[in-house]
Amino acid sequence: MFCCEEHIELALDMYVDEKEKAPKLEKIDEKSELSTTCELCDKLAIYVLED
Repeated sequence: MFCCEEHIELALDMYVDEKEKAPKLEKIDEKSELSTTCELCDKLAIYVLED
């Protein structure tokens, strides 16, 4: 799951509710050319939550 700074807490709650475990949280490197948006809004994602 990709998310922005504004939605990180909500994304963490949603992930734990769905998967029943804590995610691996990584900040996306600012230098990367990734243009993925937050899954909860249209802002640029800066975090990725994964297994």
